[in-house]
Amino acid sequence: MDRFFPSTRRCSACGRINDKMALNIRAWNCRCGAAHDRDMNAALNVLAAGQADKGNDGGARVIPPAMVVPRGEAVTHPDAARSTRSVEGISVH
Repeated sequence: MDRFFPSTRRCSACGRINDKMALNIRAWNCRCGAAHDRDMNAALNVLAAGQADKGNDGGARVIPPAMVVPRGEAVTHPDAARSTRSVEGISVH
């Protein structure tokens, strides 16, 4: 979804995009007759946009399944525990 998607200004009933409004306006009426709470209207618009987005894989597992790591791959490298900074904050390398 576009970062500047007009979720609070778009009527969730008819789709009309209104002019910019000040943030202190919390409720507004559309020309189609729909009355909107600004936050609820935005939530409905974001939900509809997310459901319409064909790029997201609805219902797909996001976390990969647990895997068995081959022996020897799951060890910590001996240098991994050593700090790369000295006390003064200067790199030791």
